[in-house]
Amino acid sequence: MFDKVLSLITTPKKRDVATMVAGMASLMVGNKLGGLGLFARGALGLEQHWRDAHPDYHGGVVERWHRAIQFYESTHRHDTNRTLHIVGIPMIVGGAVGLLIFVPFGPRWWLSWSSFAGGWVLNVVGHGVFEKNAPAFADDPLSFLAGPVWDVQQLLKKAKKRKHGSGADVDTADVNPAVINVINVDPAEPARA
Repeated sequence: MFDKVLSLITTPKKRDVATMVAGMASLMVGNKLGGLGLFARGALGLEQHWRDAHPDYHGGVVERWHRAIQFYESTHRHDTNRTLHIVGIPMIVGGAVGLLIFVPFGPRWWLSWSSFAGGWVLNVVGHGVFEKNAPAFADDPLSFLAGPVWDVQQLLKKAKKRKHGSGADVDTADVNPAVINVINVDPAEPARA
């Protein structure tokens, strides 16, 4: 049945986006395994579309990660959208964890559901009203990982600016080198394993 509905969507890329969204919706009605399966199916399809659109890409995980962070940064320029994401992404991540670990339809599950849905509302408003573009995951599925890391980077930069005065030029690598070395999130830094 789901595949019949998907066949109504004309482009494969849009079908994969719809599959990811269906996975999130499925999670929100208590279908944990089905939701994760749909989400993964859509994400793998979108990753293949990304690779097809970037035939010049022949790098490994580190280079792919750099490209995801750079793309995410380029699609989140408006200050209000950035603020909405700094609030909304932790709500989505926390909500998703709760939807996965709590018994469906119990009080803690509903709280997680509300957090997940509210975070998505903030992100959609940020893109639709302020940024005027689609969420980054529609073009790069690694944005689901890049978003939370980007969020942490933004918060660390703000904390460092407050510590050193508002005019300080902040480099993420100065904030927490251990984190940067492990996940290599600063696109200006050379690739390290």
